[in-house]
Amino acid sequence: MTDISASDFRQPRRHVRLDTILRLRWLAALGQLAAIFVVVQGLEYDVAIIPCVTIIGLSATLNLVLQTLFNPVHRLEPLFAAALLALNIIELAGLLYCTGGLQNPFSFLFLAPVLISATALPTRFTIALGILAAASATVLAFFHLPLPWDSAEPLVLPQIYLLGVWFSILTAIGVTSLYAFQVTEEARKLSDALAATELVLTREQHLTQIDGLAAAAAHELGTPLSTIFLISRELEKNIHNNPELADDLKTVREQAQRCREILSKITQLNSSGAPFDRMPLSQLIEEAVAPHRDFGIAIKIRIAVANAPEPAGMRNPAILYGVGNILENAVDFAREQVEVNAWWNAESIVISISDDGPGIPPDLLKRIGEPYLSRRRPAEEGEHRGLGLGVFIARTLLERTGARVTFSNRVFPDHGAVVQISWPRDAFETADQLADVD
Repeated sequence: MTDISASDFRQPRRHVRLDTILRLRWLAALGQLAAIFVVVQGLEYDVAIIPCVTIIGLSATLNLVLQTLFNPVHRLEPLFAAALLALNIIELAGLLYCTGGLQNPFSFLFLAPVLISATALPTRFTIALGILAAASATVLAFFHLPLPWDSAEPLVLPQIYLLGVWFSILTAIGVTSLYAFQVTEEARKLSDALAATELVLTREQHLTQIDGLAAAAAHELGTPLSTIFLISRELEKNIHNNPELADDLKTVREQAQRCREILSKITQLNSSGAPFDRMPLSQLIEEAVAPHRDFGIAIKIRIAVANAPEPAGMRNPAILYGVGNILENAVDFAREQVEVNAWWNAESIVISISDDGPGIPPDLLKRIGEPYLSRRRPAEEGEHRGLGLGVFIARTLLERTGARVTFSNRVFPDHGAVVQISWPRDAFETADQLADVD
């Protein structure tokens, strides 16, 4: 099957746009000013207004400078994005210092920069920002100005409560950041895997198109070559007085015959993609099995003859690649043989591929088919370590054609994996040559 390298499709880690961070910083600055206005004018509490406004003013000034110097759509390198997020944490810590420290309910905003980093920046920067946020929260637990409150009835919170707030902030930073990172990483993996699937399908379609062009060329060239062959043979019969010309005509005839034989081989090897060409199920299985016969593993094919006629569909690159990739995995893990069983009736078509290898580990059985899930034989046995994309690509392409793919193990005392691919007969026989990948 077609080899796919990680560099062919893996997308670079997404960089945060400057405009995204600036919007968040402007939103934070406006929210902070609004909060100070409500506390001072609405609640009439004493607040260290000058330090707070100074911090917000410096933040707004930096925003203006960045907007002036850089294009808003500029994508920041991870280091600079992390630096801006770290500055957000420091600015928030400064405001919280002036307004009660961890007693201020806005102290949970320490989570925001760390969460942004977990979804968009490398892990090392997220860890560094998490440590900075935790250190800031720890310092604010001991050093801060009084919380703005009614001077007649000052609020005094017990130390155990403040310890709980501190611990909850640290826990929230760790748990939510880890969760956000895992969800985002899974989304990235799925995106890369689908990109690989599209690449595989595109390559298979190109091979099919080349195959069709070869068939068309063989068909178009066959007629003039036959004419040349016939004319040269007739001329050769009628020329007796000129041996040299007769030899030349014989050479022309032989070369024309040779060209006809080459085109005949191309036609035989071709799996035509012409609209009127149909591929029976047995031919599909044979074409998928053929590349894997010379690897020291016996491949046995059993096709059950049913009352219904043998199903035939268009030559579909998605089906060929999917079945071939599953066969390749079976050959990789088999010890002595692989069995390919097929049967059909008027409603459905089933292909079952099984091997006599170790089988699918129980912890992977329910997750098989996910991208980047791989467990190969030990490296000393000569097996390469794949990207874990093969089964995902095969399953995705087959399901796009209407197939249902299931994975299981043989029943004890037999051992090995079993992959069953089933189609509704109508879906198989009418499957489009092009399989769309979402």
